[in-house]
Amino acid sequence: MPIITAPQEFNVEDLYVDLGAILGTPLYLKCEGFNFAGSVKLKAAAEMVGAAERDGLLTPGKTIVESSSGNLGIALSIIAAAKGHRFLCITDPRCNPASLRLMRALGTEVRVVATQDANGGFLESRIRYVRDLCASGDRYVWLNQYGNAGNWRAHYAGTAPAIASRFPDLEVLFVGAGTTGTLMGCARWFREHRRPVTIVAVDAVGSVTFGGIPERRMVPGLGTSTRPELVDESFVDDVVHVPETDTIRTVHRLSSRGFLFGGSTGTVVSGAARWLEEKYPGERPVAVAIAPDLGERYLDSIYDETWLRTHFGPIVADLDLPAADIQEITVP
Repeated sequence: MPIITAPQEFNVEDLYVDLGAILGTPLYLKCEGFNFAGSVKLKAAAEMVGAAERDGLLTPGKTIVESSSGNLGIALSIIAAAKGHRFLCITDPRCNPASLRLMRALGTEVRVVATQDANGGFLESRIRYVRDLCASGDRYVWLNQYGNAGNWRAHYAGTAPAIASRFPDLEVLFVGAGTTGTLMGCARWFREHRRPVTIVAVDAVGSVTFGGIPERRMVPGLGTSTRPELVDESFVDDVVHVPETDTIRTVHRLSSRGFLFGGSTGTVVSGAARWLEEKYPGERPVAVAIAPDLGERYLDSIYDETWLRTHFGPIVADLDLPAADIQEITVP
């Protein structure tokens, strides 16, 4: 077992779940949630903060500011606490309550922007708030995960070569599209190393990242209401858009087998399974999907019956949910 002095020094890189028995589809799931941040975002956060320090942008007295729907905010909270930096996270009402509590527990100041942008989301409003904040003085350092090359470089240096080493015959790689840092880093690595791997981006229905029509989205994580600066479609072979109802069905299907994953993972797995069934019917290609997060911080949303009934009423009947109330009993 490793001995570490900082939380960002630990990450499980080589854990995969064989989903064949659960889905009936050949798919290995790379689990990125086994670190102190609970998600793949720890890699990008560490790289972006490290680069800002090396470049002299992040110095004592400065405050990191970033827009996040949850996972990156938690990752930056951990690293800021470990390094002694102040961190201000700008989020929106769709951020999970558990994520808000985690960031605050780590010493982060959190501000919630409740103004929707023209596409019905909050991303543009959050970014506008960050820009105005930075224009008000030089104490703030905006890492800008949507355009920071450190976001994709973290995965170019670590995630992609780790997958290639474990699966030298890899044929298809499925990567969720949020900021597209993980997607772009992995896609660039396989392209530049001339590996014949089909790169499939998995996005949420209602996201505009790949030219989709903006729609309401309730599950935080994947998808955007403003196209990220990092995205370069020339590195992507195909795109799958997943309705949030399919995301929810998939996470509950996995949890019924003991695997509690987050909403982003449910989207990626759902899109990957559908794509493989359509493109490789009856075949068994070597396929890997990246699971960005685990499910504990979604207990107040996609695993909560009241939340599901409020936002996705008809789908609840399709899910094998336990009794809504926890019973208190008296033993004589």
